[in-house]
Amino acid sequence: MAPARGDVQGLRSARADSLKEGERIALALSAAAARYRSLSRAGKQLLLNELQALTGYHRKSLLRRLNQQPGQRQSSQRGQHRRRYGPEVVEALVPLWEASDRLCGKRLHALLPQLVESLEHHGHLQLEQGVRARVLTMSSATIDRLLAPVRLSSGGNGWRRPPRAHSGVRRRVQVRTFKGWDDHKQPGWLEIDLVAHCGGRLEGRFIWTLVATDIATGWSESLPVITRDGASVLAAIQRLRQQLPFPLRGIDADNDPAFMNALMEQWCDAPEQGIELTRSRAYQSNDQAWVEQKNGMLIRRVVGYQRLVGLEAAQLLAELYAALRLFTNLFQPSFKLKSSVREGGRIKRQGSAPPSGVTQEVL
Repeated sequence: MAPARGDVQGLRSARADSLKEGERIALALSAAAARYRSLSRAGKQLLLNELQALTGYHRKSLLRRLNQQPGQRQSSQRGQHRRRYGPEVVEALVPLWEASDRLCGKRLHALLPQLVESLEHHGHLQLEQGVRARVLTMSSATIDRLLAPVRLSSGGNGWRRPPRAHSGVRRRVQVRTFKGWDDHKQPGWLEIDLVAHCGGRLEGRFIWTLVATDIATGWSESLPVITRDGASVLAAIQRLRQQLPFPLRGIDADNDPAFMNALMEQWCDAPEQGIELTRSRAYQSNDQAWVEQKNGMLIRRVVGYQRLVGLEAAQLLAELYAALRLFTNLFQPSFKLKSSVREGGRIKRQGSAPPSGVTQEVL
């Protein structure tokens, strides 16, 4: 419905009055600005009071208008913040995040100087000086903020722990809980476990992976095992012992018969070996929290859950683990639990800051 003729004329009259009012205020401010600079402090206050009553403007707004130099335009500083980390920085950060196996911002921040230097040394990365400097100086919070859209578009990885068996020899082996490592600060005390590559079916033959994690340093080793029996597992442990950069002092295993058997017990108790054998409690996976965490991070995320059978698959796993041990132990900083305090029904845990590499812990 079109407006009436009288309404249109009223709108035009109101708009003209508004323009005239704005022109009058502008003229008044222009005339007052010349007087304002020559007045005393008391005179300036009286003039501001008059202008505030005349125009209805805020006192600070009037001060900006009166102190403005002739010919100078008033500009707002809002919205003029220059972005420091542009698309070129994000484009350089994403490959580094992928190369670190998608670490969180705090762990990636600790790794970036070493990672960038290594990738540039081997010709896998070339960055401009400006981009390189911004990548190395950004904070962990900035890293998480820049990578947030990339994380949302990428899928996650889940894993489940396979069931474990039990053994009769466990009655003669000392039990060690998750709080039993407080007096063992030297490297060489390992938690070991087996990971099944069965594809969800435990029937028939398939390959297992022996995983070992040092409590003091976090150093981890992995070896494929063709069959899950005491002799094969003991042979794998003996090969694993040769790869460790420190002497083997103790082994903590679960209640699997592949570990809790007479062959393993005799080998550890031999005087020339001097290895202490302990076990976790039945159905208490938290007693082996260190190696359980490595099962998911090292094996399930890299190898997956598919069924692996045969010598060829075992050889491929051995080659993969040979490269994975260097990547994990040299280029993966990790947090260590600094304190754990119970507050009512919640447990507040604080990790070490900044995270340190496994090699630094060994050295």
